[in-house]
Amino acid sequence: MPNILKQFGDKVRSNRLKKNLSQEKLAELSGLHRTYIGQIESGKRNIALKNINKLAKALKISVKELFT
Repeated sequence: MPNILKQFGDKVRSNRLKKNLSQEKLAELSGLHRTYIGQIESGKRNIALKNINKLAKALKISVKELFT
């Protein structure tokens, strides 16, 4: 079974890079800490739904896009 946390983190990273955002800028836009963003992207953090929503808003995408 694939690691869902790593898959989600990869999706966050690819969307961040598509928007030409650094982890620092995404952290600023989302109100989350930069190290937290790094942990999400590396699959080391099980992120809460409210924080998924914050990331989606900061990336200007739907929550659904982070899961497809």
